[in-house]
Amino acid sequence: MTDILVTHGDMRSLGYCNRGAREWFARHQLDWSEFIDQGLPAPLLLATGDSMAEDVVAAARARIGLEVNDGR
Repeated sequence: MTDILVTHGDMRSLGYCNRGAREWFARHQLDWSEFIDQGLPAPLLLATGDSMAEDVVAAARARIGLEVNDGR
C-alpha cells in the first residue's frame, strides 16, 4: 500500500483553521507551502506524535475509503 497523502481539504474537513494550522506546522517544522500545494505523506505528520496529526490522517483515510467505494 502506498503512503496516504494528507491534503489541505482533509484538514479543513475537521474544521481546523489555517492560522492555527500554520502555527502547528511551524511548531513541528513542517512545510506549510508544500502541504497546501501538494499535501504531505501521512507518516511525516504522524511522526510528530500529535493527536491533531492523527485526526487529520484519519480524515484522509476516510476520504480515500470513500473515493475507492465511489469508484474514483
